[in-house]
Amino acid sequence: MTGDRMTRSATLAELVAALAAADPDAPAITCAGSTVTRRQLEERTNRLARAYQQLGVTRDSFVTIGLPNTVEFLEAAIAAWKCGATPQPVSFRLPARERQAIIELARPSLVVGVEPGEAAGHTAIPAGFEPEAGLSDAPLGEDAAASWKAPTSGGSTGRPKLIVSTQPALVESVEPFARLLGMTDGDTVLITGPLSHNAPFLLSTCALVLGGHVVLMPRFEAESALQLVQEHAVDWMYAVPTMMGRIWRLPEEQRLGYDVSSLRVVLHMAAPCPPWLKRAWIDWLGPERVWELYGATEVQAVTLLTGSEWLSHPGTVGRPVVGEMQVLDPAGAPLPAGEIGEIWMRRGPGVPSPYRYLGADARTMDDGWESVGDMGSIDEEGYVYLADRKSDMLIVGGANVYPAEVEAALSEHPSVRSAVVIALPHDDLGQVPHALLELDGEVTDEELRAHLTERLASYKIPRSFERVREPLRDDAGKVRRSALAAARAEPTGRA
Repeated sequence: MTGDRMTRSATLAELVAALAAADPDAPAITCAGSTVTRRQLEERTNRLARAYQQLGVTRDSFVTIGLPNTVEFLEAAIAAWKCGATPQPVSFRLPARERQAIIELARPSLVVGVEPGEAAGHTAIPAGFEPEAGLSDAPLGEDAAASWKAPTSGGSTGRPKLIVSTQPALVESVEPFARLLGMTDGDTVLITGPLSHNAPFLLSTCALVLGGHVVLMPRFEAESALQLVQEHAVDWMYAVPTMMGRIWRLPEEQRLGYDVSSLRVVLHMAAPCPPWLKRAWIDWLGPERVWELYGATEVQAVTLLTGSEWLSHPGTVGRPVVGEMQVLDPAGAPLPAGEIGEIWMRRGPGVPSPYRYLGADARTMDDGWESVGDMGSIDEEGYVYLADRKSDMLIVGGANVYPAEVEAALSEHPSVRSAVVIALPHDDLGQVPHALLELDGEVTDEELRAHLTERLASYKIPRSFERVREPLRDDAGKVRRSALAAARAEPTGRA
């Protein structure tokens, strides 16, 4: 919000109250056809916060939230802030063992969305919890939590870790980022991904901080997204490339049958976007409306660019707009412009880290440089180009193969809805690429190889193709690549 309505040093809880006072009947959150106003959100979360306190929530404790995309999810987060506590989102789809490990690590004062007795000995309330009607709906006046969020890792494997923000639950911790991403006061923002992931949760908060209307999708569906854009005259939309591909592959008359003229920004992130798909969206909406962000959940540094800038530097994810990036070889020496190596990031010399880990240690170098394992290059103008995750890279007979490049080429085939490339062990070459495919139609291995031969060097072409029925990526565009590989890890023969 602008300074005359709410200072940037105000707490996130105070902001919700100020918005309700300024325009109580304005829509705050819509999900599955149900809308809560600013006044309803303020009063409901005040009662909820008091119920949470009665259940043992204290300042600077974690409140683990394991709910599906609902109004209730954001209400739980706001109630946590009003207690001076930190929301800690987790996926409601997690197997009990994975959820248990996260709860044991976080040691929350409350788990929301889990039946009592299923939270590793911690206090829990199920989905649909209702505070006592007699609880006051007046503001609580609690101080801000020292950390405004604590998402779990966006990574797909390994032991759980929390990425705990070192920024307090204040407006100033969120508003600058919201404006950097092209949001403006009062925007209607469509959130297509699960709130249990960092980006949708962050972007929902950004919208609320600017007095916007958050439109949540319970689960992403391509045509439903376009329906919501038209129905609510959405200004700003979050997407991942998987969603963009599904929207683009709708029958043209269906895709073009919706009015999307209200869209000012479509921001995509979370996974590499195939160049053909990026161009298709730029041609459809116009280059100034298609934005891209690259950065880790840790937010040590962030790149950002519009489609116009991408057209002049095809394939880039932009230049850093927050922090710094450099590319180093395995020995830690800087690489020349254009050469692929490991990307290292930092906020700046002597600038404190924006996060701390629980359950892991950061990979660090001197002077505050950190890496999350991404590979890429930086050109002479400072534009960053991603190759892949270091852990995902294949080495085929001594040659590097980046799965993202192969997946992008596969996704150009009209019958391929989604593709994931993994490494299989090989007696002679060490590793060979294997492709898992979600298909929209029939296509033979020979047709796929012919399609890839026009686009890739021969050593990059998968040696085998596997058709799957289950979605390869979740609604946040993430894939459990190492789990897929582990299930298929029997060595193959010689080439």
